[in-house]
Amino acid sequence: MSKLMLIGASGLVGQEVLHLALADPRVNLVVAPTRKALPARSKLENPVIDFDQLPADAPWWAVDAVICTLGTTIGKAGSQEAFRKVDHTYPLACGRLARDRGATAFALNSSLGANADSGNFYLRTKGEVERDLAALGYASLTLVRPSVIGGERNESRPAETLSKVLLNLVRPLVPKRYRVVPAVAIAETLLESALAAKAGTTVIESEEISASTRGAL
Repeated sequence: MSKLMLIGASGLVGQEVLHLALADPRVNLVVAPTRKALPARSKLENPVIDFDQLPADAPWWAVDAVICTLGTTIGKAGSQEAFRKVDHTYPLACGRLARDRGATAFALNSSLGANADSGNFYLRTKGEVERDLAALGYASLTLVRPSVIGGERNESRPAETLSKVLLNLVRPLVPKRYRVVPAVAIAETLLESALAAKAGTTVIESEEISASTRGAL
């Protein structure tokens, strides 16, 4: 039985991970720190925190594995600096604290094209957090790199919505790597990776993300 930490539980993919993890008999507790309280659930511990002032001495950092689905857009964040804080600083800080308390596996929801040397700020930030998480020394690190994520968000992302519509219209003509990936399929891949805890660093590209009978488009 595993104790799992989920960073980003209120987001599209995070909600799917939370649902799956709470229903999974291999998981005996999910620790999901969030800014706002989540609805109470069996097997869920939900510390309400400020990500800018993480409680380093909190006992709930002691978990077996971490799944991070935290992410935003530059438009929503308001600046590149604010975006980097959410997509790089927070995941890295949480990963370090959990590792220091004994976590051995980390699974990250990253992005297709993530590359620390990219000229694109978004993809460079995603690549840098991958690189810096690898430097933390987790025995198992899984980097999941989906293309456009399919599902209904609680927030408006016009550019992403348009991309989904266009990609679905021409789906048969689009190479598998660039097709819309259902959020539940990403969640399943993240959860299985965290629980399996394969040694070393594993990169799962968009076309390799497990197809989901529940979320397939």
